[in-house]
Amino acid sequence: MAFRALGHSKTTLPKSCCNIIFTHSSSFSSTCRRRSSSPPPPQSPPSPKKVPFTVSVHGKTWQDPYHWMSNVDDPNLMEHLHRENVYADGFMADSLKLRSLLSSEMKARLPPTVSTPPERWGPWMYYQYIPEGKEYPVLCRRLEIEKTGWLKNFFFHYGMTRSEREEILLDWNELAEKYGYVNVGTCRVSPDHNYLAYTLDISGGEQYTLQVKDLRSGLIDPKSKVDGAVSLAWAQDASSLFYTQSDENQRPYRQSLIIRFSLVLCRKLGYDHLYEFPVFTENDSSFCVDITSTKDGKFITVYVIDSVNPSNGLQKLCRRTSCVQYFVEHHSGLFYILTNAPLPDSQWSGQGYYLVRCRVEDIESTKLQNIILPDNDMGIYDMDIFDGYLVLFFNKKGFPMLCSLNFPLQIDLKHSI
Repeated sequence: MAFRALGHSKTTLPKSCCNIIFTHSSSFSSTCRRRSSSPPPPQSPPSPKKVPFTVSVHGKTWQDPYHWMSNVDDPNLMEHLHRENVYADGFMADSLKLRSLLSSEMKARLPPTVSTPPERWGPWMYYQYIPEGKEYPVLCRRLEIEKTGWLKNFFFHYGMTRSEREEILLDWNELAEKYGYVNVGTCRVSPDHNYLAYTLDISGGEQYTLQVKDLRSGLIDPKSKVDGAVSLAWAQDASSLFYTQSDENQRPYRQSLIIRFSLVLCRKLGYDHLYEFPVFTENDSSFCVDITSTKDGKFITVYVIDSVNPSNGLQKLCRRTSCVQYFVEHHSGLFYILTNAPLPDSQWSGQGYYLVRCRVEDIESTKLQNIILPDNDMGIYDMDIFDGYLVLFFNKKGFPMLCSLNFPLQIDLKHSI
């Protein structure tokens, strides 16, 4: 299961969770001071100097006299920005009280604690919330054992008391207090619910370090740290963790595997460290490597890896083609693929993405069955898989829509929604 932080662009919740958008009062903040102490507005706004500079791109040439402002280390730029700030403060001085009032009113309308709806996974309910007075979210879970009281507990973050069984997995606020700055890139809970793997940037340079936390003891495994980690995926038995690693240009180019032995096996075999080896390396610098699990956790995709038996190696699902994408999910022995790969006009004259499937044993073959070939006024842009149905997200005649299709899906070359 993957998580992203609430209200932060760098950090997504699972598709089934609602995204919560926050209006930060800082957008309306201003230095609090009396009007009499504000600098008087200048007669005219500051005008930056013009420096001749010629730009030539794609056979076109033009003058850009403000090109010098692209150098953020230029002291003249800092001086000009300071003059603009002084001018803006003076120009807006008479609205300081109004802006402060608007900011207070909007802040008062926000709930003190904002939460995502809980998502059930196995015996646990996972959710995030931003504590009152805090800036960053907290990732939590609780055992889903009160079946009869589920609806009551569903809204416990909207004014009701949270269950005492709540378990905090990761608190962004504690990390921020410790390091001064924090950005959590990716969170992955292991399929056995015992480990949390996440990537952490504490410098602001978007260089992330992989860490693995034992959720039973609350301790970080110091031997699991890997610099430059980007995306993560667990094997189904939670003994192996796949991750991608960036190169010197911060391009994710390599996929590796960490093998973690269970405590019982560690003691029996005498191992006290992790084994690590590369699985896949992308040498073409025009491509980046990402890794994710199918929603049922049975496969991991860059190429397709069996997460139950990762030692079986990588299998190619489709040949790489320029400008062609494949989004893969798995359900009951079938791969469901959303792709924009060209089809012969005899099959489909449309453009964009369509839905196909193939059996797992037919991987690397051309035995793809067309399931949904959309009409020309319809554009599919995403899909989601659940236990009993598949959901398509699409636009039809300009309107965003979604459609639920019950399993098993029927093959229909002329299917339209």
